[in-house]
Amino acid sequence: MNSLPFAYLIPIFLIALYLILKKKKVAVEPLTDVDKKILDDYVAYYHNLDSTDKLRFEQKVAAFFSTVKIEAVGLEMTTLDELLIASSAVIPIFGFDDWQYKNLTSVLLYPDTFNKDFQFDGGERNIMGMVGTGYMNGQMILSRSALRHGFSKSAGKENTAIHEFVHLLDKSDGATDGVPENLLAHEYTLPWIKMMHEEMEKIEDNKSDINPYAITNQAEFFAVVSEYFFEKPELLKDKHPELYFQLSRIFAQQPAG
Repeated sequence: MNSLPFAYLIPIFLIALYLILKKKKVAVEPLTDVDKKILDDYVAYYHNLDSTDKLRFEQKVAAFFSTVKIEAVGLEMTTLDELLIASSAVIPIFGFDDWQYKNLTSVLLYPDTFNKDFQFDGGERNIMGMVGTGYMNGQMILSRSALRHGFSKSAGKENTAIHEFVHLLDKSDGATDGVPENLLAHEYTLPWIKMMHEEMEKIEDNKSDINPYAITNQAEFFAVVSEYFFEKPELLKDKHPELYFQLSRIFAQQPAG
């Protein structure tokens, strides 16, 4: 009688072992010299890294390609598009050794802005990027025009794709609320929330250079100031030193040097 449960476990163990051995590991293809040249020409963040960090950035981009599917909708995908999407994903998590976007399976690239029904033709279209919820959970949609603009010299403090990947980081603790608990030690949570609301009041009173979209809610505040942090770090450090310090702590990096 005592041996019966064990006898049942043997076939279960064998099946599990078979599935583990059968599962193929996804190969991580290294970037080509052409890929690296594109990164150097179009991604200022990468261009400003030293050779050691450039290699690490390239490895993270390659790892992203191996775990997340990038699909074009209504357009022909280019290598530039793929590399800009991957760079947008890597920049916020560059300070972490082993971060993976476990809450993302695919990125859909649309030609231009779209509406809440995911239509990019006709009508009122003002959405440049979004992280899917409900049946779209695990997916991100980006506008190619917004993606490319975010890496142009005229973008200023804005980068739509980085904004959306920061939402994913925020969401990784289960709530998109502007408090990235996976990245922020518990004792810093309340000071961060206090700082957010103080700065939101300044924006409302036209006493801040932060994009007014940041006062929508805490989640949007976090994403908007993160764009600022990565796109114009020196300016943020000069105008908002405490905010820069807190974001440096959250992202484990200091892009202003």
